[in-house]
Amino acid sequence: MSANASPSGHQPTATYDSAFLKACRREPVPHTPVWFMRQAGRSLPEYLKVREGIPMLESCMRPELVTEITLQPVRRHQVDAAIYFSDIVVPLKAIGIDLDIKPGVGPVVEHPIRSRADLAQLRDLTPEDVSYVTEAIKLLTAELGGTPLIGFAGAPFTLASYLVEGGPSRTYENAKAMMYGDPELWADLLDRLAEITAAFLRVQIEAGASAVQLFDSWAGALAPADYRRSVLSASAKVFDAVAGYGVPRIHFGVGTGELLGLMGEAGADVVGVDWRVPLDEAARRVGPGKALQGNLDPTVLFAGPEAVRTKTREVLDSAAGLEGHVFNLGHGVLPSTDPDALTRLVEYVHEQTAR
Repeated sequence: MSANASPSGHQPTATYDSAFLKACRREPVPHTPVWFMRQAGRSLPEYLKVREGIPMLESCMRPELVTEITLQPVRRHQVDAAIYFSDIVVPLKAIGIDLDIKPGVGPVVEHPIRSRADLAQLRDLTPEDVSYVTEAIKLLTAELGGTPLIGFAGAPFTLASYLVEGGPSRTYENAKAMMYGDPELWADLLDRLAEITAAFLRVQIEAGASAVQLFDSWAGALAPADYRRSVLSASAKVFDAVAGYGVPRIHFGVGTGELLGLMGEAGADVVGVDWRVPLDEAARRVGPGKALQGNLDPTVLFAGPEAVRTKTREVLDSAAGLEGHVFNLGHGVLPSTDPDALTRLVEYVHEQTAR
């Protein structure tokens, strides 16, 4: 049973009545819950210390290290949820894709997928492939108590963009060329990635994750018609595959203001919003029945405490009429962010929204 479940006739689990899960379910909360994308690491000196000399992918496969890194921002910032420390390419590495995360570059794939024969690289993911994930989450949930743990995965489009391009891209010319020029191959690629992604999320939920987030980081490169025709069904397949667990499902992308309604349509319970669209307008685009997450510009944190408070107040005011709101940044924490600015931000949101 998942950490989020509260079956009839049984006492709720420790995380069920947390502010974060209540907000995801669009229920009244004691305060607006806060967590940050990329809070586990990057800006924290304690993270840099424990990661020293350890390659990124290797660090994702050490349960004790994953546990420590995931807990660090919870201890320091008193955020309302932890997010599992990992990377979106971990399940691809686990099934044997020859890739590495190169510092300053990102994921680099040795043999990009450009033909139907290349699909053979993508076998099914089994729990045994990522046994270190199960072990780490069991360690984490024992430590976290009533603080929910968010599991996550990369969405099929974003994973496909790395696999087809061979690494990060600004234009996605190879991925889009396949999408437009060989739609059957593209559909088969995304369908296979949806199965792998769903399997990866199931492992996390069954180990004890209280919620999951699907990162479609690069979906903002798509026009709405292309998203609907060529991407939506694969993301929906992922969300459908974990619907039976009853955990909140969050959907997030960058530059996706024109896609917000479609991203909600894919099956998310919570739609993440970057900083480009005010939350009240995002709610209009998404429609009723969904909570929203976001959406302070991460660069505001470099502007000083008064500016942070002013911009945070704008976000909270924009969210005042929402059915459910989880406060977050509009993208991940930037590496040079002052950790104390994040701690103060959590305190301010909690103070301003206490009910």
